[in-house]
Amino acid sequence: MPTLFDPLSIRGATMRNRIWVSPMCQYSVSLRDGVPHDWHFVHLGSLATGGAGLVITEATAVSPEGRISPEDTGIWNDAQRDAWARIVGFIAERGAVPGIQLAHAGRKASTWAPWGHDGKHGTVPQADGGWRAVAPSAVAFSGYDEPLALDAAGIEKVVGDFTAAARRAVDAGFRVLEIHGAHGYLVHQFLSPLSNVRDDEYGGSLENRARLLLRIVRAVRNEVDDDIAVIVRLSASDYAEGGWDQEQTATVAGWAAEAGADFFDISSGGLVAGVRIPLGPGYQVPFADFVRHESEVAVGAVGLITTPQQAAAVIEEGRADAVLLARELLRDPHFPLRAAHELGVEIDYWPGQYLRARWPES
Repeated sequence: MPTLFDPLSIRGATMRNRIWVSPMCQYSVSLRDGVPHDWHFVHLGSLATGGAGLVITEATAVSPEGRISPEDTGIWNDAQRDAWARIVGFIAERGAVPGIQLAHAGRKASTWAPWGHDGKHGTVPQADGGWRAVAPSAVAFSGYDEPLALDAAGIEKVVGDFTAAARRAVDAGFRVLEIHGAHGYLVHQFLSPLSNVRDDEYGGSLENRARLLLRIVRAVRNEVDDDIAVIVRLSASDYAEGGWDQEQTATVAGWAAEAGADFFDISSGGLVAGVRIPLGPGYQVPFADFVRHESEVAVGAVGLITTPQQAAAVIEEGRADAVLLARELLRDPHFPLRAAHELGVEIDYWPGQYLRARWPES
């Protein structure tokens, strides 16, 4: 059985360990133009310096209307591509693999960022820089404005936007592309019968509800070279009766693997507001474990993984192939270096500038 510090290769990308950076929204684009800047350079660069194997950007919009908030990053034009290239170069220089999460927020777009707006919530009015959100159906997320249901041309545009974003991402130097199909955003909205009430080829049966995701996976896979890894992030449960669940997740993961996806980042929730989620250490690991064994695909586990020993156990017990950390890496960007020390693992990627701070021999 592999260990936490064994390398993992996906197509042409080899991650030096199995501690990966989960996408974390920063809501920090100052000019509302989708262009990442020095905050993103320092934030993501510090995580690469801290020893992570894979550094995945925040949810990066494939179109202006796909942003969660006006302050989100994007990859729909060349100026954004060029700004990402500088950040990608530093991540790779520090020995981590650069990855990007390609995203479309759907009905959860055009919302106030969670800080810096005097506690405002819900949809940003057009007068304040907001826009009309789109979705599979005209079913609003709780507290948000009703979205516009996508027509056939709108769906074609979404597929085209993901494809063009994938090309720009690769041109910027990203080696791993993650398609965001979780947390109640557009692809998840198509997958769940709670948000998708269409009666055409994109609604109803599981095959129909998965059609958009599979089209995006095939389009991205066909657009990029064979050495580029494609990951899909999925929420394994809506935590609501009649909603998306782990059985559907496992089935669709198998279909997505056949369509060209290489790895699955398994999370949960985000589609329905106010549901009760059983939070606790590693609370989402069982979902990853289920999908891994049910569909025989490689998966990453997330969800309150906060100690080296806990992370190591997930890998050594065969419950996932990698762990993706978020909040713990905000608290300690050098968690991988500390984990190597606590687990007694020798690594050769301590930054030379930090060698004087290595823990003394006990």
